[in-house]
Amino acid sequence: MKKMVVLIFLALFLASCGQSAVRSEFLQHDTMYRNWDHMKFSWFGNNPTAEDLEKTADQKWWGIEVPYVPGQ
Repeated sequence: MKKMVVLIFLALFLASCGQSAVRSEFLQHDTMYRNWDHMKFSWFGNNPTAEDLEKTADQKWWGIEVPYVPGQ
């Protein structure tokens, strides 16, 4: 019985992770970072500037937008 519960939990976990990966568009490109600027910012950009903000919009570093819902 324990094995069955563990297998069901594992199957549900993997299914939800797979759906999240598809929705995040992570598997649609061959690298983790959009380009070298994105990698440099992610590794060393502890103090973002206005220039960094412009790069994020121009180069589309981020995937789908997650809306903020207060109280959740």
